[in-house]
Amino acid sequence: MFMQVLEAGANKYLLLELDPEVVGSIAKQAGFDFKIDDRQRVMSVDLTAADRQAPLLLFDAADPGNLGWFSRCQFYVDGKSGTVLQTPLTLANQRDKSGRPLPHAVRLQIAKELPSGFRMPGRQPVTEQVIYAVTFNLLNALLNTGVGVCGGPTVRPLAGRTEAIGPRN
Repeated sequence: MFMQVLEAGANKYLLLELDPEVVGSIAKQAGFDFKIDDRQRVMSVDLTAADRQAPLLLFDAADPGNLGWFSRCQFYVDGKSGTVLQTPLTLANQRDKSGRPLPHAVRLQIAKELPSGFRMPGRQPVTEQVIYAVTFNLLNALLNTGVGVCGGPTVRPLAGRTEAIGPRN
């Protein structure tokens, strides 16, 4: 697979050619059941850790009670937009019929169109192989080391102390 460059007027975009089979293999290798919806501009992956007893390690990064998670964290999610910071990935909760976040399931979207100047951490250029590696590392973090949610009401933490009032606290 080779990445393409699209020019639209003065703008240039990188077009990633992600392979759904490779993304599925990454999800399976990390320990998730998955369903992929591959579209022109984005690949959506519904991920479920069905055999997991504890919730996925998606926690509120602002809560001092979660400091242990925060210190090990490699990934942070903007809680308002769902963007996984410094990546072309977006994370969202999957919800049950009453609207509560499912503790063992998330939706991951991978953007396939990026501005030509987009860089990963360390100013690393974007390639399909880099996206596959970051995706695998994010999925492992959800299961093992933790992913911090920073602010916003859209993405809800699933582990650690959360802001919810009620029987869970």
